Formats: sequence, structure tokens, C-alpha cells
Amino acid sequence: MARPGWKGIRAGAVALLAPLLFSGTADALDRVVLTAPGAEKALLDRLRAASLTVAAQRDKTTDSQTVFAATRTDYARLIGALYAEGYYSGVITIRIDGREAAAIAPLDMPATIGEVEITVTPGPLFHFSKARMKPYARGTKLPPAYGDTKPAYSTAIVAAAGAGVQGWRTVGHAKARVTGQSIVADHAVATIGSEILLDPGPEVRFGTLNVSGYERMRLQRILKIAGYPTGEVFDPATLDKAATRLRRTGVFRTVALTEAETLSRGNTLDIGLVLEEEKLRRFGFGAEVASSEGLNLSGYWLHRNLFGGAERLRADAAVTQIGGQDTEIGYDLGVRIDRPATPVTDATAFVALRALREEVLDQTVERQQLTFGLTREFGDHFSAEAGIRYFAESVSDAWGTTDYRVLALPVSLTWDSRDNPADAHRGLYLDADLTPFSGFAAAGSGNYVKTDVRAYRAFGAEDRFVLAGRLQLGTVIGPDLPHTPTEFRFWSGGGGTVRGQPYQSLGVPLARSALLSVQTGGLSFAGASAEFRAPITDTIGAVAFYDVGLISIDEFFGGPSQWHSGAGIGLRYNTGVGPIRLDVAMPVAGPTGDGVQIYVGIGQAF
Repeated sequence: MARPGWKGIRAGAVALLAPLLFSGTADALDRVVLTAPGAEKALLDRLRAASLTVAAQRDKTTDSQTVFAATRTDYARLIGALYAEGYYSGVITIRIDGREAAAIAPLDMPATIGEVEITVTPGPLFHFSKARMKPYARGTKLPPAYGDTKPAYSTAIVAAAGAGVQGWRTVGHAKARVTGQSIVADHAVATIGSEILLDPGPEVRFGTLNVSGYERMRLQRILKIAGYPTGEVFDPATLDKAATRLRRTGVFRTVALTEAETLSRGNTLDIGLVLEEEKLRRFGFGAEVASSEGLNLSGYWLHRNLFGGAERLRADAAVTQIGGQDTEIGYDLGVRIDRPATPVTDATAFVALRALREEVLDQTVERQQLTFGLTREFGDHFSAEAGIRYFAESVSDAWGTTDYRVLALPVSLTWDSRDNPADAHRGLYLDADLTPFSGFAAAGSGNYVKTDVRAYRAFGAEDRFVLAGRLQLGTVIGPDLPHTPTEFRFWSGGGGTVRGQPYQSLGVPLARSALLSVQTGGLSFAGASAEFRAPITDTIGAVAFYDVGLISIDEFFGGPSQWHSGAGIGLRYNTGVGPIRLDVAMPVAGPTGDGVQIYVGIGQAF
């Protein structure tokens, strides 16, 4: 079929005997020349990447035995590279100091090698005269490169064979395989006729799941979380989903699923599940510094498997605004327990307690809340959460103290297709929250609505540069401002909204009497942020950003409103887990701030 031009070659293993038969060493290889007359740059680059002789020169190999073995191996490697690019009439010559490498017997290997000349004549590019497969499972997605009249890349044939097997597996034929192939080259017209033959095998159903490696976890909970469908028609996506569910619990360091080599009675396929559990407990801490907010310290303690059913207990504590401008120290304490596969496989039930104290503008807020809820995953990117929450809130200012009591039904929908949530280069994040609430004491009733949209686009060489954008919108529908708990009010300023402006510095005036008003949050909020991220080195990057925020006193952005903006630059240090962030920003417009604000944290700003 091909005319490789390496006459007299015996089995490639002969070349591998040379190092055993000849023990001398020699000076470094002086020169390697690889040419491919008429070849495009992409093909030439592929040939260079395939050549072990070129690699030997690049690595400054000093052993002539190794160089000789590399030249002998290069015949096959370069032919493979030509086939991969659709060239089936290639001619290859490799000369060692003027002698054809294929003609040199291993025992006559030269003691020194000064120059290797590799010449590859690709010949014409072949195209598929036909590209076929049989039998063909309905719904199989063949690679676009495998088709009539298209360039006859050998990689397209390999990919098509894999896709054909996968197509049958997707419809329940777990033991589908390639049984043969017919590949005919017509050198006169430079075409390849390809036909791939498949054996689908019988339709298979899931058999027994054999679980090993678990210690503290209870077997029945493992089966419930995995959602393994004994007796159903085989589908590889079902196995992937079962593994994902188990990994998502955080209990296991290793989750490995393997298919049995042979089918059991009734064409059932047993599956092996090997687990390795993580350590039960984990703790961590963090810190963020902003020049206006002061120092925020946080920490958590986590138990991954409290009762042997993957119940996750997490306690969080934070001390905030340490040394902040004109603010008192606040706190935020919380504890939450999650139980996966409750009540159904893809749902998680949780209960959470939280208590906090914070000072925002002219008011001091103390809040205690209790939440029961469910989260559910719908595929790889979409999730939802719903619950019932009760909270009691006391708000103190110069007028006195106002008490709010609220029963709420929070619902959130999240779409997250980011490639890396800690340092996204591409993808979309969308979070939509709707919380109907009924108020008691001083609280009114209504609906809280908020959306957070983030988009990322990478560009440039190797997608090194990133444009990131964020849009936040929120409003409260129903009660007026005095009867809206601060839990549902909006502020702007600081690391989560507008950098360069002091933390939660933009609000609206709330009249307490004809002579007294206090600054508090509004009923509507809009915020937008844009970032340009560029690498400086492999570990250090730079960021330029601009943020803007608007607060309105009434729902749907009605009534008086104010806006402000900030801009700045920052540095990122890539730790491998996520970047360490340092941002320096200044106010651009608005009434709330003047002077430089500094932010330090872990992860991108959004």
C-alpha cells in the first residue's frame, strides 16, 4: 500500500538489541536535518514532533547507541505521522553520516554519529473514496472527519471505530467491539476506501454492583446515593452519573467503576465499585483585608460522614470589620448539616442555623435564622434549591430599635458552566433567586428577587487573556422601605459590588422623623463589573477592572436613586488551587468615597 523506502528492515526489535550488543559511547550528535519537500508547515511540525532522532538532538544525547536506535524507530514513527495526516505514498530516507540507517546491521553500528539527514517525501494527500461502518447504531455520532471525499486521516478511522463502539454501548450493547476493517488504498487516484465492521453483541442489563473499600459508610447508603439501576438497560452515562454522585458527597478520595469482562446469566453485566474514604474531618481558615472594611477572619470545621450515611456537618465562624473605618466588630456564626440522596437520589436535604451581627452605614443589625431546605442537581450544570426559613432581626439606629420577624420560602436556580469556578477562563454562571416572604412585628410581606450573571471569554495565543463580566440586579416587591427587613435591602460598595468605594457605603436615606433620617439599604440594586485578565508569567497575572453600582429607594428602581463607580488594577498569584488576589482601586464617581481601597483575598473577584 505504501512505499516507505526502508528496504531490508526486519522486526523493529532488532534495533532494540543494539544497546545490549555494543557498549561504547561517543560524542554528542552534531547535526540533525529533517526536510519534507512540498510539505506544509503543519505537516513538517508533526513530523518533527514524531521523530525520536530530532528529540535526541534537542535533549543533547551523547550516546550513539541511543541515536542509532532512534533512527531505526523513526521509520515507523514517521510513517505513522504521514498516515495520521492522510499521506499514504510517503517515501522516507534516513542517512547516518551518508549511510542509510536501515541498511546498517546492528553489529555494524558506527561508534560515532555526527550527522543524521532525514528526508520525507509525503506524496499526494489521499481522500476517502468511501467511509463506511456496519452495523450502525441509530444515533451514533461519527467524527466529522470520517466521510466521503474528506482527507483520509488515519486518526479519523480510529476515531470513527471508537465512536461506532460507543454508539452501540449507548443503546445498551456493553460488549460491542470492532471485529474487522477493510482499508484499500488506490495510489493511482490517491483515495482510501474504508469500511469498519462492528459486532454489537447482545443488549445488556445492569447486574450486581460489587462494592469494596468502604469502611465507615453503610452499604445501603452507598447504593442509595449512587442510584445504581439494577436490571435496567446498560448505559455508560448512568455509570458516570453514579460515580459523580458518590464523589459529590466529599466522603471518598477514590471512586472507581469497572465492568466485568464477561456477561452473567441473562446477559447481565456486573459492575465493580472500588472506594477509598477521605479523612473524616477537615478544617480551614481564610482572611480578607480591605482598607475601609478592615480585616475579616473566617474559619470552618467539617465532618464528612457524621452518622455513616455521608451526612456532612459544617460549622463556620467569621469575625468581620476588625479595624474598619468607623465600624464596630461584627460576627457571623453558622452550622449546617446536609444529607445526600434525601428524599430521592439526586436531592440533598439540609438544615442550617445562623447568627450574625454587623454594622451597615447608620444601623446595627442582629439576626438569627433557621432554614430547612432541599437542593437538587439536574445534569452537569443546572441545580436548584428550595426551602423554608424563619428569621428574627433587630435593627438599631439613632431612632431606636426595630424588630422584624419573617417566614420566607427561598428558591434559587443556578446554571454554572464555568471551566474553573475559582479562576474561570470560559463559561457562564447564572443565579436567580426568588423569595416570597410573610412578615410579622414591623415586617411587611412581599417578594425578594435577585439575579447574578457572570460571563467569561478567553482569547489570544493559548487563550491566555480573559475578558470577564458581571451583572447583578435585585429588587423587593411589596413592602415599603421601613417595613422591609435589612436581610432583603441592598447596598453597594466593596469587594462584592464596587471596588474603590468603601464597603456597603452607598444606600438611601430613611426618614425617621421630620428632623431625623438614617442611611440604610435600598429596595433596588443594579451592579456591573468588567475585568481584563492578562498573564505576566506562568504564575503571576495582572487585572484591570471597572465597577459600577446603583441603589434606588423603591421597588423596580423607582423613587430617588444614587450611583457610584470605581476602577483599579490588581495582581494574581496562581497557587494551583486558585489565585491569591490583590486589588488596588479608587473611586471614579459617586458621593461615597475618596482615596485608595486595597483588597486581598483568595480566588478571582468573581
